[in-house]
Amino acid sequence: MIKIILPSQLDEYTQGERELVLETERADLCLADVINELDKRHQGVAFRLVDEHGNIRRHIAMFIGEQMVRDLAVPVAPNARVQIVGALSGG
Repeated sequence: MIKIILPSQLDEYTQGERELVLETERADLCLADVINELDKRHQGVAFRLVDEHGNIRRHIAMFIGEQMVRDLAVPVAPNARVQIVGALSGG
């Protein structure tokens, strides 16, 4: 089971859902797999998180546990917590 925490910026895609659970027995998942599964459930989310070059967008921070990651190839262990954070701006 992987717990995914989503930012409010994705509410229009997730119908306001902020926490998802990805049930899986696979031990070989990477962050890209998690994003792909998220996009299957909520179409359009991946485009908001990943650019056309396959990189995490600059204004998005992703954490696996407490560790910030910038590479979609990073492994995600079973029972991990993935948190997606969108940048805030103001003026």
